[in-house]
Amino acid sequence: MNLPRVLLTADDHPLQVYVARTEEERALGLMHRRELPEDEGMLFICDECAVQTFWMKDTPLPLSIAFLDDDGTILKMADLQPHDLEGESSDHPVRYVLEMNQGWFDQRGIAEGCRITGPVFLPAYSG
Repeated sequence: MNLPRVLLTADDHPLQVYVARTEEERALGLMHRRELPEDEGMLFICDECAVQTFWMKDTPLPLSIAFLDDDGTILKMADLQPHDLEGESSDHPVRYVLEMNQGWFDQRGIAEGCRITGPVFLPAYSG
């Protein structure tokens, strides 16, 4: 994957994420990936703050998804099953969506209301 990476933190737990900013990068996402290292994931930065919907077409990994507010606060979380075409949507307009291995958040006690921190949530970030 030839995408920029950024270090984020969730309750003192570091995570390295690929950053998908373009429509093409977001559409490809983690498709066709058969494994993902434990503390790695993908952060989708959407062009507009809107209700976002994600599904798992061509994605063989079980993932957990977190829809994030502009400051990195987790607004909604869900588990996604491999190849599932049922979409999971944010309940509120968001620009940031984080995908990690399924169970990553639960195993670390990270829940809705927790905040993900890192340079992407600073006003001057340009990716």
